[in-house]
Amino acid sequence: MASSDTPSLSDEVIRDQLLSAVHQWSLSNGLVMYQPNFKLESASTAPITLYPTPMPKVSFENAIAVQSAYNELYSKISQNSNDQWLSREVAKFAEFDHDFTGKLWNLYLRSLKEGCFQKLRLGVFRSDYLVDKKQNEIKQVEFNTISVSFGGLSTKIGELHNYLNKSGKYAPAEGSAFYSNEIPISKSAFALADGLATAVRHYDSLQKNPIVAFVVQEGERNVFDQRLIEYNLLQAHGIQTVRFTLEEVNTHTRVDSKSKRLFWRTTGQEIAVVLFRSAYSPSDFKTEQSWENRLTLETSYAIKAPDLLTQLAGTKKIQQLLTDEQTLRMFVPEEMQRERLLSTFVKMYPLDNSSLGKEGKRLAFEDPSRFVLKPQREGGGNNIYKEDIPAALKELDEEEWSAYILMELIEPEPNQKNVIIRGEKLYREPILSELGIFGCVLFDETKIHYNECAGWLLRSKFNSSNEGGVAAGFGCVDSLILK
Repeated sequence: MASSDTPSLSDEVIRDQLLSAVHQWSLSNGLVMYQPNFKLESASTAPITLYPTPMPKVSFENAIAVQSAYNELYSKISQNSNDQWLSREVAKFAEFDHDFTGKLWNLYLRSLKEGCFQKLRLGVFRSDYLVDKKQNEIKQVEFNTISVSFGGLSTKIGELHNYLNKSGKYAPAEGSAFYSNEIPISKSAFALADGLATAVRHYDSLQKNPIVAFVVQEGERNVFDQRLIEYNLLQAHGIQTVRFTLEEVNTHTRVDSKSKRLFWRTTGQEIAVVLFRSAYSPSDFKTEQSWENRLTLETSYAIKAPDLLTQLAGTKKIQQLLTDEQTLRMFVPEEMQRERLLSTFVKMYPLDNSSLGKEGKRLAFEDPSRFVLKPQREGGGNNIYKEDIPAALKELDEEEWSAYILMELIEPEPNQKNVIIRGEKLYREPILSELGIFGCVLFDETKIHYNECAGWLLRSKFNSSNEGGVAAGFGCVDSLILK
């Protein structure tokens, strides 16, 4: 069959001949999540699509090709060059988001006073895109610098869709493959482990076999996505991992008072890299001790992924500022690379008292249907869409509007034929798909040591849903077939 076609199987055929294969393969291979109020021994298939979603080959290849440029851009921003540009810009808007961005900024200022001897920093990034149907081009939704998720499950969903195709499940009457070409499988579960291992190799450890620490959320339901990367890190590189929450930093680790080296308290093993799979939302900081613990990790000698400044570089306000070509030119002097990045941007406006901000305010009230209002938050469920924007702004003091950016909505083409599986339920609604490209970059204050694309993720959601976070309950994990 042509790669742009999709099987047209009835619900009866799916339930009788595919559903058991889908769940059993998923449970056998780790394409799973915990349900709310879970027991440790009970996991279920993650929300997924039954078929791969067609995507223009040129859009996919362009997104892959530009990732190294994005890695370099955000590492340069995080190096805080160009007369401390990042620090100056974050200081301006941090005061309007007291509960989170402001606290992260204050932690960073305290870390400067306490001193941080580790110069190496690891970026584990994901750049998210929609394919705009009017121009058939990728347009960036957001750039994530902390807690990028679904690198593990993205590999597994591609493997599942390949299994269903090759085993004849998509064409049960013939028992042969439906798709004539291979369904691409993301290397993210392995490439993200490679990035972590590279950072460990660059770390000047006192011990022979330093380890990696995952800082996770309490009661994490998406733990298998993380574990797949941990298992690959051990199997391919022989590097062990430990896990703890922000609340547990002071009980599960210790910092040498002189060298600032970080150790796992139970075994005494040295922690070379700290990967944050939490700390991206105010809800991750349960108490004031959580904030102090984040500072402890920041000022330790371990390599952080990310450090505080790199996390702050991923705020929506910084993304909005980079859409200005003169600003982008400070970090990307090469014209062809700058044009490639600019081609992925859509219009974004501040909501401050600048001339551009005044235009943003006007559009927010006079033409809100073309926009989404975004705060400095990650994780899904935080954005405000279209006609809801004016009322949301009216509930805030106008000075608080500066904590938001107004972003032009991207219009992708819905897929009419896929089927979403959630447990035993099948959903046949048009879906929209968002492509995420992973990247790993290891850098210090003056040099980039490692810069690689690290695979991809396709997440899909109902066309009727504004949000798309899988873990937040809005979407599902998908794979792609190129057309």
